Amino acid sequence: MIDVQPSASITQYQRLQPFKAISFDFDDTLYNNLPYVVHASEQLFSLINQRFSATMAWDLAQWQHLKHSLFERQPELAHDTTAARYAMLHQGLLHFGYTEVEASQGAQEGMKCFHHYRSHFTIAQEVLTLLQRLSQHYPLVGITNGNVDAERIGLGKVMQFVLHPGDGVHMKPSADMFMLACRQLGIKPSELLHVGDNPMSDVAGAKIAGCQSVWLNPCMQKRYKKAHTVLPNIEINQLDLLLKLL
Repeated sequence: MIDVQPSASITQYQRLQPFKAISFDFDDTLYNNLPYVVHASEQLFSLINQRFSATMAWDLAQWQHLKHSLFERQPELAHDTTAARYAMLHQGLLHFGYTEVEASQGAQEGMKCFHHYRSHFTIAQEVLTLLQRLSQHYPLVGITNGNVDAERIGLGKVMQFVLHPGDGVHMKPSADMFMLACRQLGIKPSELLHVGDNPMSDVAGAKIAGCQSVWLNPCMQKRYKKAHTVLPNIEINQLDLLLKLL
């Protein structure tokens, strides 16, 4: 019997097999990602609008439309958030009549601004403490579709390495990063336990790669179970329940 708090919830769908390492999704698994991305985006477009006043004619939806249109012409951009955002800024500035030099410099300045605010926070101490305890027993690695700077937010000391998509490595749920992590760790895919909040990119992605998974589902979202047939090994609603399981 697992001793947990009344509000805690653990559901086992498949028995966990022995594993040798744990990988973590970052965004919305180890921290609430939305406020940081929204703030970084606001700062980015504030800078762009100040430096290149013609761009004030566009709202965020129009910039997003441009980015998605670039995916159709350059499908690999869909697997590299950094390259996609740079291409969006560069093409947007060209659209408004700025020169190639201005567009390149503006996109570079915009990306520098975005990355600064994107990682301008620190992981909660209770999460770091949990990861530190886990790292005493298992190697920990990051597998994220995002572009947060693990060192800046405080994860550098607990993660052996962090994998991001790009340069031919596809985003989750592709097996690319899972397989790459296993090669770097020197383990079989079945010996990697992946923890993440997204039932498609994390749970289905781990399954595709042959890894085991823990679904962090803090709101106990039943709709995901109806939308996706792939189930995790374990479902939890609190990250600290990993200690109870492991």
